[in-house]
Amino acid sequence: MKSVLFVCNLNSVRSPMASGLLRSMAGEGLSVDSAGVYEGWLDPFVAAVMEEAGISIDSHEPKPMKSLKLDQFDLIVALTPEAAKEARECGAKAEIEEWEVENPSNVRAGRDEAMAAYRAVFETLKAKITARFGEFCKSA
Repeated sequence: MKSVLFVCNLNSVRSPMASGLLRSMAGEGLSVDSAGVYEGWLDPFVAAVMEEAGISIDSHEPKPMKSLKLDQFDLIVALTPEAAKEARECGAKAEIEEWEVENPSNVRAGRDEAMAAYRAVFETLKAKITARFGEFCKSA
């Protein structure tokens, strides 16, 4: 495996978090990208949680799956059912894995509660990435 694409609905929360995390853990070992069913915006809570972990995703620019050549990826990890469906409809030939990951932006609360929800998703993704891509990761 040489390349991984993480996909979610807007490329705003889960997929940029997952791609930034795997990129930081795997270093140069894998080519990693992310996209969404639709083009969204980078959620500021994602940037804050990633920065807490020492991972910058400031250069992330959300993009829709349709803007990519999906056949350049060896694996597509869909973080929502809609993203898995879109990847199939876009003609992805790569293996598509579906991971259930909660959407922390659904939490309607104060900043502290929201940050806790985003941190929980970060930890969920870190555990899934470590389990799936451990052989590529320089640190877990």
